[in-house]
Amino acid sequence: TICLWFDKDAQEAARFYAATFPDSTVTAVYKAPSDYPSGKQGDVLTVEFTVLGIPCFGLNGGPKFKQSEAFSFQIATDNQEETDRYWNAIVGNGGQESQCGWCKDRWGISWQITPRALTDALAAGGPEAKRAFEAMMPMRKIDVATIEAARRG
Repeated sequence: TICLWFDKDAQEAARFYAATFPDSTVTAVYKAPSDYPSGKQGDVLTVEFTVLGIPCFGLNGGPKFKQSEAFSFQIATDNQEETDRYWNAIVGNGGQESQCGWCKDRWGISWQITPRALTDALAAGGPEAKRAFEAMMPMRKIDVATIEAARRG
């Protein structure tokens, strides 16, 4: 199970993930049995949820620790429409764009929205992988048509 530290919005984040990604749901919400350093008795303390079938545990631990790009969810997409849908859901809900298919949601969790066309191109190796890689480097959201064109040469 992946434990994700949130300041105070674990339940809101879990609901967003469940509404955005398939095979995702909020399974349990637990309230604090007493006061704790960043909250009061009765506040939501932990949330159990899944993201794309991956079991997760959200902890409302307060502002002490921040998310970083050292952890990310990678979402493999089948086409540009799916890539756009996930990217726009994350970025359009208070998140921010980054480079090479990475973005960050409003809670600071990093996501890699990675079309299979890109993964396949890189796995091919050789000159076509190099072309696809070089085409990807200046991108924010991955453009599938550009990757496929670069792969063909």
